[in-house]
Amino acid sequence: MSTPAWILGIFAAIMILVAEVSAGQLVIARAWTRRGGADADIAVSQVLMGIAMAGILVPGLSTLPNAAWEVVFAVMTAWFAWCLWRESRGRGAAAVARRHNAPHLVASAAMLYVFAALGGPSVEGSGMSMSGTGGMSGMAGGSSGGMPTLHASTLALIFALLLIAFTVHDLDRPAGVEGYFHVVGRRSVPAGYTAGLLLSPAVVKGCQVAIGVTMALILIIMI
Repeated sequence: MSTPAWILGIFAAIMILVAEVSAGQLVIARAWTRRGGADADIAVSQVLMGIAMAGILVPGLSTLPNAAWEVVFAVMTAWFAWCLWRESRGRGAAAVARRHNAPHLVASAAMLYVFAALGGPSVEGSGMSMSGTGGMSGMAGGSSGGMPTLHASTLALIFALLLIAFTVHDLDRPAGVEGYFHVVGRRSVPAGYTAGLLLSPAVVKGCQVAIGVTMALILIIMI
């Protein structure tokens, strides 16, 4: 099985766009509502995931070594796990927050798994070849050596199924309901087309769906 380079390039471009939009949402929320910290962790995680996945899909867009990304996503996974544990002790609004943070915990853990699995020694005959900057060669169809593979492929499949489930849930849920930056949505924001577009429920939902779909794709094509 091979994946055309142009398809990987499209998804990489989408991830860069998601990273830029998430960064813009964070800046606008902090500047206009002074409450950007309410969801700053999620915005930052989406920025980092977008950059990291773009580098996985297109090696030329790699920014950090695999080991550095492992540390980044280990911290993110621990953070969202702590948030989920803390909110599991509450009720009402905390229940909303749990549904809010669970997908990001799974996504962070999936990214940690990807970089940890890629960081291991290559298997003879598998055709796996990683670059030292977080990307890998041989992912796109037509390259020599074939498709890079992940260790513990069953875990990759589990993560992919979980991400697909969360993505379907996001698509089925009305935009703006329990979404991140929900605090911003209830405040008056200065008029402006760009700000309104970046903080709109549809864009917020679109970023979440794009990350879930792209991460699931990466896991599936590398099993």
